[in-house]
Amino acid sequence: MKRAVIGHGSGRIVRAGVILTFLTLFAIPVVTPARATPEASFAASLGGSERRTFETYIAARRFYNLTLNEFWSEVDEKRAQRRKKRAADQPITAKDYAKGFPPEYSGPRLPADLAKRWAKFQEAQEEKKPPPEPRPGVEDFLAHAREQFGFVPERIPEREFKRRYAREALRVGLTKDQVVRVYALETSGLGTADMVAGIHPITKKGTPISTAIGYAQLLSANSTSELVKHGPGFIARLKRMAAGARSPDAAKRYERKAQILTRMLAVAKSVPNEWSRHVALGRTAKGYGIHAINIDGDIGPWLQVLKLEGLKELAAKKGRPRLTGAEIELMNLAGPATGLEMMTPAGRAATTPNFFERSAYGRNTIVRGKTGAELLKALDVRMDDNIKNEGAIVFAQVFDEVAIEMARQ
Repeated sequence: MKRAVIGHGSGRIVRAGVILTFLTLFAIPVVTPARATPEASFAASLGGSERRTFETYIAARRFYNLTLNEFWSEVDEKRAQRRKKRAADQPITAKDYAKGFPPEYSGPRLPADLAKRWAKFQEAQEEKKPPPEPRPGVEDFLAHAREQFGFVPERIPEREFKRRYAREALRVGLTKDQVVRVYALETSGLGTADMVAGIHPITKKGTPISTAIGYAQLLSANSTSELVKHGPGFIARLKRMAAGARSPDAAKRYERKAQILTRMLAVAKSVPNEWSRHVALGRTAKGYGIHAINIDGDIGPWLQVLKLEGLKELAAKKGRPRLTGAEIELMNLAGPATGLEMMTPAGRAATTPNFFERSAYGRNTIVRGKTGAELLKALDVRMDDNIKNEGAIVFAQVFDEVAIEMARQ
């Protein structure tokens, strides 16, 4: 007799003959109406065989969720062990990774009509909940910048923003291929300087899904981190620009930016220089205000290019002086250290759940169901497609123009 599988993880397979002995442990509990779960409330509306069918299904789903949690617990444990190994400069091998992918549910299913009623009931329950707080977008960043720091970013034409971005990139040794391919992946080759994740850059439709903004899609925490690293240099550069300005108005504009950036830097440095603290600050009004510097025609290109340069420099220190656009994007997507780990032989063979938090793995379609090597290939394929879009084509043209200009200087 063929044995059904409800869930498996980490090489462990739980068979239906064993699972059925556990179903009573996961049966829907009898509770008072005030404390009834959605499952219990719906079950109470059923009778006879339909209720038994539904309770068996829910019990199986709960057992499956335990196997799913077990898989992700092993992933978390293995990740923590690898971090310790990296800190101690110890080699990481295939044994340091969880095997396979999150288990898929393959237990009993509800009949079509009952499944439809259950889905409708769940939708009604969701409608009763208060809507989630909307994520901030460009207007929020601008409003907080104005309120917290008196800062209004200087908006410049998109082509000029690309020119400044290209000049900064070439100045620090990034190539056209690296930068334009990252742009193509992060923005679908259409992005604008003020593009926020979840908002279509051309139609402006959609809702923000994160604070990621600009050509390299920096998060608000990235803006804080990069300001801590490079803020003093930005301020000094603005002051030099003020001193060499061709008009008093331009000089005043640069001086004011330098003053505002000085105040922003003080806020960024008011918390420990740790990623978790930058994430927390990035979720505040002041953090959102700092994030608006990405839109400024002077500061935005500097900030985002130096974020990419930081990835290149870290890779060089770890023995990878030459990176493709996809490899830079892998570090941008998974995190610098994790991205580098995925480029090692063991990391390339390991499955992607090992490198992403559970929620990030679930919502990011490009990372699911792949090995490290397959993800890198998928990034390249996506870049190959998106680089044909108008924004990427223009960006590449601008890079060529700037490269010629710089060669003549």
